[in-house]
Amino acid sequence: MSLNQKNNSQIYTAALVGTGRIGFSLGFDKKREQPASHTMALLGNKRIKLIAAADTDAEHLAEWKKIVKGAETFSSSKAMYSAIPTPDIITIAVNEDSHMSECLAAIAAKPRLIILEKPVALNSIQALEIAQAAEKTGVPVMVNHERRFAADYKKAKAYIKEIGKLQTIRGELYSGLRIYGKEYEKDGAYSLLHDGTHLVDIISWILDEKLTKPIVTGIFKDDKNDVRNFSAHFTTESCAEVTISMSGRSRFFSFGLDILGTEGRICLGNGYAKFYRRKESKLYTGFFSLLKDRSVHLHKKTGYFSNMIQNAVDFLDEREKLQSPLSAAIEDLQVLEEIKALLI
Repeated sequence: MSLNQKNNSQIYTAALVGTGRIGFSLGFDKKREQPASHTMALLGNKRIKLIAAADTDAEHLAEWKKIVKGAETFSSSKAMYSAIPTPDIITIAVNEDSHMSECLAAIAAKPRLIILEKPVALNSIQALEIAQAAEKTGVPVMVNHERRFAADYKKAKAYIKEIGKLQTIRGELYSGLRIYGKEYEKDGAYSLLHDGTHLVDIISWILDEKLTKPIVTGIFKDDKNDVRNFSAHFTTESCAEVTISMSGRSRFFSFGLDILGTEGRICLGNGYAKFYRRKESKLYTGFFSLLKDRSVHLHKKTGYFSNMIQNAVDFLDEREKLQSPLSAAIEDLQVLEEIKALLI
């Protein structure tokens, strides 16, 4: 039997820390593409056996145990690590203010892989402490920046070469959550950290470049002095104008990218993905327009969560590298801190 054949049949064990929304309950949201939680994504992969979960909320654990038959439950991760054999995968899906402590505890348990919810931690100091511990023990950490695994964003990255030289990239996030307020640093309950990590990460990933040295404009603060609007502008080697705009005073949620090249355009976000190419205009003689590229076909499902779990399996099989490594997520956090310093 070859190594690949052997790996194809190996079952990897997994344990979950945190059975709240992203850990469990979003798996029942009928409007979301499923799987939409770590629990459902782990259960959906035939190569993984989910053996345990830990949570301080007894009600969450009880509901989780009804779905994950035969698995053990614990009131803390410490109790779980003491009671069960070290699983191959430990997934951490707790609130941001517990990321560092829970990730360090998981690293000390020495699994073969940790899947950590984004953002890495409340700040880069904590994130680097996680990285140092992971390097010292040799435990790899993958961060769930989900859009890296989604079929529509993968298509967009591959399609970049079709739209000529990049002119502008605009990333936008609109919601009702404050962008930043100093008092919220203790628990991470602000959109720059919670949602901005996705914007920075997906643009950096598409460009294969780190964003740095932002110029921040359009700052708007409310009567509590919380930041509610801003735009951050960057220049990279491949794109002279990269803009990230965020609003925390909108009565809707919207996340999207607009990528403009000299030969085409890509527009994508939550619920849409459109690809355009330069074609002879149907409106004006002697001109060219951007027309929808009908040769691009996308599946109804993006597979954002299931593809992330499959990457974990392929990594353990030694077939693939981690597509969302800890190092990239730390760089995202450092960019957000550069922006934050200009908002205060």
